[in-house]
Amino acid sequence: METKEKLSALRASMKQMGLSAYIVPGTDPHASEYVADYWKERNWLSGFTGSAGTVAVTTTKAGLWTDSRYFLQADAQLKGSGIDLMKEGLAETPTIADWIMGQLTTDEAVGVNPEMFSARAYEALRRQLADANLRLISTDLIRPLWNDRPQLPTQPLYVLEEQYAGQSVADKLVAVRQEMAKHNADVYVLSSLDEIAWLFNIRGTDVDYNPLVIAYAMVEKHKVTLFIAPSKLTAFSMKYVVENKIGVADYEHIVPALHAISAHDTVMYDGSRLNQALFEAFPANCKKVDVSSVVMRLKSVKNPVELAGTRRAMLQDGKALVRFFKWLEETVGKEHLTEFDIMARLKEFRSEGEHFVGESFGTIAGYQGNGAIVHYSASEKGAAEIKKEGMLLLDSGGQYFDGTTDITRTITLSEPTAEQKRDYTLVLKGHIALACAKFPKGTCGVQLDILARQFLWQQGLSYGHGTGHGVGHFLCVHEGPQNIRTDLNPTPLEVGMLISDEPGLYRAGQYGIRIENLVAVKECEVTEFGQFLDFETLTLFPYDQQLIDWSIMTEQEIDWVNNYHKMVEEKLLPLLSEEEAAWLKRKCMKH
Repeated sequence: METKEKLSALRASMKQMGLSAYIVPGTDPHASEYVADYWKERNWLSGFTGSAGTVAVTTTKAGLWTDSRYFLQADAQLKGSGIDLMKEGLAETPTIADWIMGQLTTDEAVGVNPEMFSARAYEALRRQLADANLRLISTDLIRPLWNDRPQLPTQPLYVLEEQYAGQSVADKLVAVRQEMAKHNADVYVLSSLDEIAWLFNIRGTDVDYNPLVIAYAMVEKHKVTLFIAPSKLTAFSMKYVVENKIGVADYEHIVPALHAISAHDTVMYDGSRLNQALFEAFPANCKKVDVSSVVMRLKSVKNPVELAGTRRAMLQDGKALVRFFKWLEETVGKEHLTEFDIMARLKEFRSEGEHFVGESFGTIAGYQGNGAIVHYSASEKGAAEIKKEGMLLLDSGGQYFDGTTDITRTITLSEPTAEQKRDYTLVLKGHIALACAKFPKGTCGVQLDILARQFLWQQGLSYGHGTGHGVGHFLCVHEGPQNIRTDLNPTPLEVGMLISDEPGLYRAGQYGIRIENLVAVKECEVTEFGQFLDFETLTLFPYDQQLIDWSIMTEQEIDWVNNYHKMVEEKLLPLLSEEEAAWLKRKCMKH
């Protein structure tokens, strides 16, 4: 069916169910950033393939809400579909709820698939609609219409050995149960795939870029159950779950298991992650405790083995980047190269690294004006040709058994302009200021964000994205609860957390600049005013010194760059060939 036919079929189903509107988000039952093809309902209905977006359909109109990263893509993919592009973030664009309330009249009903909404999001929407005397109904209308729907992934899971994980399942369960006890909880229900992977030391291939396994879990006082498709368990992994006293049930049996919870039990869950369908499966009379995920917080603090592994992954990553950028420098202008070509070549260099598993996200290779599109994605057909002129922004990362990497470097392919050098240096100064931060224990990322933005703001410049996101250990490249951004996130930065340091500046149609390293929070010193923390920079690759305007750098900033480059040399040179080592030494030349 074409999109218009799908909309007609959906509206016929809506009429049968007595619904005047239906909402289809681009998510899955596990609140994942990347979703398996099986759950791409919004993609199927609308034809829009961006990672963020929600479709709302009434009996006569339809709209797709997405952010500025996808305006151009959505405009092209929605042409002739009967779905209007609703540009989120613009003052004139109503919210989905406001738009629906403007279309409907009193006592009409709005439908959603409760598997695709978190319990908190569902309740917030229900209240908004109730204020306009509209009803919210839980119903899945897409499943009966999507005849050629892909199957759920069936590849088996694998075990992440303790030599990489650094902590046993038994020890992790002890920590989780201690947190449960604080809330007098008898049962803790988990639905986030990265939390389940961390808790059970398992990994898989069910989701692009993230080594995750589709599953649910229930932790009780004296037992734990993993709900997973039987096909995912091999003889080895069955032996593993038995040895670790992990009960196993079919993935589809999570709802009956929730129904079976005693009405006298207290159930703990994270309402921002647990989907509404599972929430509706809880016994009506049991006590429910909605708390921010304790597993998310536990896994955000890396143990010494995970930190050591991440440092090893950075060595492999740095070696691959040296080989890639040396190749690029020697090839550009001599061969026909596109953004898509260099993405593939970078993956080849990374794949030669020890313990490499895959990329940690889709590489962003933005040449010239494409670099100004923050989450740009080059396609094979539409990729720009890279010439020996202008600027290139490259944001990429790898998944290794040892850890997860994420690095952005912006380089010039010709003599830069004074404006380009000034812009780059202002971004670099903020990047350095954050890397050098010393702060008292209990400090949150929002309190540090200004350090990275200050030099841009003083010149009337800024960037619209966060400065730092949490990073997993051989898990998701974006994880919480910590971040560094202007949003009021109350999560304090703790020793062992990994986080990115990535300020940027984007001039539409001209070029984009972003500089990103990963840093680890560590103890600094204890003074009469308490414990102070600072950052250890983990990423290993030089900055493009051609783009630095040294005249606006302080002596301390210049020393920091020189010391960083010295560290990069010392750690990477033993891994490189003579030619590669000579290339790196030139790039790390002391100013």
